[in-house]
Amino acid sequence: MRADQALARLFPEHSRSRLQSWLKSGRITIAGASPDSKTKVWGGEAVLVSPEPSEAMLAEQAEDIPLQVVFEDDTLVVIDKPVGLVVHPGSGNWSGTLLNALLHHASVFRELPRAGIVHRLDKDTSGLLVVAKTLEAQTDLVRQLQARSVKRHYYALVHGEPSPSGEVNAPIGRHPVQRTKMAVVPGGREALTRYRVVERFARATLVECELATGRTHQIRVHMAHIGHPLVGDATYGKAKSADPRLDAFPRQALHAWQLGLIHPRSGEACRWQSALPADFDELLQRLRGETP
Repeated sequence: MRADQALARLFPEHSRSRLQSWLKSGRITIAGASPDSKTKVWGGEAVLVSPEPSEAMLAEQAEDIPLQVVFEDDTLVVIDKPVGLVVHPGSGNWSGTLLNALLHHASVFRELPRAGIVHRLDKDTSGLLVVAKTLEAQTDLVRQLQARSVKRHYYALVHGEPSPSGEVNAPIGRHPVQRTKMAVVPGGREALTRYRVVERFARATLVECELATGRTHQIRVHMAHIGHPLVGDATYGKAKSADPRLDAFPRQALHAWQLGLIHPRSGEACRWQSALPADFDELLQRLRGETP
């Protein structure tokens, strides 16, 4: 396979033009050499990618970004993440992230891998997210996530009329063609989403989803897989519906409204809730025929 094709599959978070630019500038080496994009690779070669210094520096800088703290003690902090805030620095978002905000919020986050972050929400998904403040708490929370004892409930507005309740048990992996997307694929990682209907409208339904696993874009992929994509989801959703109110919503209608876990230090069961953000709530009111 050509080197640029292989790199695009290995690093789907980066555009092909960026990867080709890094190849030309020598920031990518394959088997110790700096090849051009047409060089053939066969498998087994060692690949080294050196990110641009400016990006790496921005990713480690503290930034005074306001955070809505729902709960905080010396072990963990629960954040109500707004729409538009990226959780972790990456391609195209090397600053202005939750990680940058945490580094400014408290010095303890500088001592932890990923500033204590143990799970993520998409940029345009709002709601609750827990961050560890000690290495022990971070390890404990990761183990709780792996053991599926962390309870994460979401509100999602989906197209159509799903059954009153159900579950989607379908493996998720990289889309075989569009590598920046996820999809239900054979051989993907186990993924389980449970849902129940909360409220029905003429052309859409409000559902509550519970994550049993935490795969990338899981709810968005699973609901689209059963024929009920999220309203406003430009990646997995419909281009058009018969309701202009739904078509005008500018993001996926998804909100992490409830988070439950066992406190790493006290061992007590904890639960937090978050109200719907204004844009989501206003859309529901319009669908009910109410004045926002």
